[in-house]
Amino acid sequence: MTDERGQTSDAAAMAAEHALGLVTGNELRAARARAASEPNFAAEVARWRGRLAPLHEETECVTPPPELWRRIEFATIGRSASNDNVAILRRKLVVWRSATGALIAVAASLALVVSLQLRPAPAPQPRVQQPAAVPMVAMLGDKRSIKVVASWDPAARQLVLAVPGQIPADTAHSRELWVIPTGGKPRSLGTMGAAKQMHLQLADALADLLQHGATIAISIEPPEGSPTGAPTGPVIASGPLTKA
Repeated sequence: MTDERGQTSDAAAMAAEHALGLVTGNELRAARARAASEPNFAAEVARWRGRLAPLHEETECVTPPPELWRRIEFATIGRSASNDNVAILRRKLVVWRSATGALIAVAASLALVVSLQLRPAPAPQPRVQQPAAVPMVAMLGDKRSIKVVASWDPAARQLVLAVPGQIPADTAHSRELWVIPTGGKPRSLGTMGAAKQMHLQLADALADLLQHGATIAISIEPPEGSPTGAPTGPVIASGPLTKA
């Protein structure tokens, strides 16, 4: 009667050895032929390769001293054992040595995972609340009267101009609006129309210049505005930005 359990054990051992690359010569050719003709054997080889593949990059091979394995072989086999038994037992010894190393590596990996999972998560950092943008106003005038009230809303990036008095019409010139940062050069905010109230939506680069203490000014320029990028005519009204 055929011992099916013995055949199954031998097949599993051969699959493991084939997956580990331990068989050579005729045994290697027999294992390849068996994998090509027996789906169950091929699946067992694939399972072994799947189990061992992650360990190739996580463990380093350590070669024991040769005399250690000779002592183990002598103790387990003995001098009177036949050559065939010695070869079989040596092959199984190599398989179990590799499997033991793989199990040690798996245990070390599981210990690392458990350690990472048990490590407490860092406490959330408190959010630093940014100060709210403060609206500002500039009263533009001269020594006699206020000609324009400029209200600046930094959150909306919007400058509102209100003209409480009368500014004489001048078709030959335009009135150009400027912001002059503290210690900086004038930057044009555009020309003003004839309406009593105007809303200017400023780009970020200009909006960043409208800080506390900056000066808002109006100058008389050619109809298309200043040709130089700086005031060329007289300044008819100006005033600093202060908190509203």
